[in-house]
Amino acid sequence: MKTLVARIVSDWKYVALPALAKLGVWASFVVAVIDSSLIPVPIDAVLAVYIWDHKGRFWIYCALAAAGSAIGGLVPYWLGRGGGELFLLRHIDRARFDALRSRFERQEFLAVMIPSMLPPPTPWKIFVFAAGVFEMRVEPYLLAIFAGRLIRWTVLSILVIKLGPGAVQIIAHHSLAASLVVGLLAVVGFVLWWRRARRAGRMQVS
Repeated sequence: MKTLVARIVSDWKYVALPALAKLGVWASFVVAVIDSSLIPVPIDAVLAVYIWDHKGRFWIYCALAAAGSAIGGLVPYWLGRGGGELFLLRHIDRARFDALRSRFERQEFLAVMIPSMLPPPTPWKIFVFAAGVFEMRVEPYLLAIFAGRLIRWTVLSILVIKLGPGAVQIIAHHSLAASLVVGLLAVVGFVLWWRRARRAGRMQVS
């Protein structure tokens, strides 16, 4: 019996992918825009097919998909910015709402970037919607999504190239472990960046 992931991959492979193939590498951009805006798409599975078929250009697919995801993410962002606090409170309780607010007040960039790095079932749209509710500036918002998605899909590309398109199912079955690994990489990367920025600031002062 096929798993749900396998059925989704099959449907997209034989229905949507042939149509999108005419767009070439830009297909990953279009799919990412659709997925991040309002309509859920099995984008990891779709990208896995493209990357497997064009291994030498995986970085182009990753970069375009990351850019498309950032642009598509403006839809839930502006919905949240337009007065989505009440809508958000219908989907999460007050305690979680206050925790989200606190997270954005402490470090809004990471509050968006880290969920963008994590695989499903991370509730990504809640975080991007919250970014609008808490009035995060557009430029760092776009950069946070782009950086997070680029890391996520680069890791996916490495797994696909090594293991084949079935790597998507491996990630789905080990989503907690994958989330922990990616989260750890994010923390380590942020610490290194912070130390470098702090050192550069000291040099300018001196």
